[in-house]
Amino acid sequence: MNKLPFGKRNYQLMAAGVILLVLGFTIMAMDKDPYGFGFMGITLSPIIVLGGFITEIFAILYTPKQK
Repeated sequence: MNKLPFGKRNYQLMAAGVILLVLGFTIMAMDKDPYGFGFMGITLSPIIVLGGFITEIFAILYTPKQK
């Protein structure tokens, strides 16, 4: 019996979501415009961060198909 609450695929998706979140916040910090109002800080990085949160939610709700 599997003692872990999630399967291997869930943990892989969670790791991918964390990587997207870190990438998005890193891009947000790298924006050179004042107060982060450039393209990277106000458009690109929020889209990546949102993708990371959506990936995390999907990873939690994902259930593998039974064979």
